[in-house]
Amino acid sequence: MIARVSRYCGELGYAYNNIARRVCTTKTEPIINIGKRLYSAHHAPPTSRSTRPQVTIPELNRLRKNDIPISMITAHDYVSGLMADQAGVDMILVGDSLAMVALGYANTNEIEFDEMIYHAKAVSRGVKSAFIIADLPFGTYEISPEQAVESAIQMIRRGKSQAIKIEGGQELVPTIKKLTSFGIPVMGHIGLTPQRQSSFGGFKVQGKTAKSAESILDDALALQEAGCFAILLEAVPDKVGQIITDVLDVPVIGIGAGPYTSGQVLVQLDMLGGFGTFSPKFLKKYSNYLEDNITAIKRYSEEVKDRSFPAKEHCYSIKAEELDKFKNVVDIKLKAQEL
Repeated sequence: MIARVSRYCGELGYAYNNIARRVCTTKTEPIINIGKRLYSAHHAPPTSRSTRPQVTIPELNRLRKNDIPISMITAHDYVSGLMADQAGVDMILVGDSLAMVALGYANTNEIEFDEMIYHAKAVSRGVKSAFIIADLPFGTYEISPEQAVESAIQMIRRGKSQAIKIEGGQELVPTIKKLTSFGIPVMGHIGLTPQRQSSFGGFKVQGKTAKSAESILDDALALQEAGCFAILLEAVPDKVGQIITDVLDVPVIGIGAGPYTSGQVLVQLDMLGGFGTFSPKFLKKYSNYLEDNITAIKRYSEEVKDRSFPAKEHCYSIKAEELDKFKNVVDIKLKAQEL
């Protein structure tokens, strides 16, 4: 059996270009070694090629202080995390938006805590440099500061995130103080808070009156004072976003909050064009992911149907004499069955 062995003891392989066999007693798994490329049913996944230093909270503060915009994007699995990290974004958010764009739930409140941990862990495996933040989903932090601490510890320990994000304003001050007292970095989320969108009558712009804008500012100042290292500001007029950003001393990451915030965040599948049923005004689509991939899969299916795939270049070969031997074995087995 052509075999692949554990990294701890070398490898047992078959090279078509220069036949070589090495012996090892460790448990193996199937592989074909062709030249320098390895082909296996269980191949090693690609890893991020990022050579950037690890992004940290002090680095994020430096970017804000020097007026260098901070880039942030969501990720929901290993590949989306890998792509975001290789693209050079500063922060990656494992947002509960994945409930809708990746899992097909009707809203973000339907996702379970263990599902968020599962996706956060997957994202972390693809990321080397970007700073990873994960949402605490609805129902995992509102009851008490102690509940929030327990949930945050699980998200950081099991989900491998470096910080957590929670939605809400001044009512969360005791919770944020409790979290930060244990050294847990917290990003706040104010303005439109999707976990509470039902109380707003849907996904509606916030801060359109002086009174409501003042309320958002008060929330922002309270969260900063409580210890948030950054604040996500969603769906407010651009000038309101500018004023709140200017007043605060921590990075303000906007989504639908105008160009004057410390940085921007978008949902990855939204900006790639992979989720077409809802398109908010603030969204810019940078590709036609859904359409392009439907076309590609349709083409694949058609080529399977007309037998143009797989072509010769996609097939492995066998020496003629070995094939003849195999055919003889098959003939013998078939004749034996007839007896």
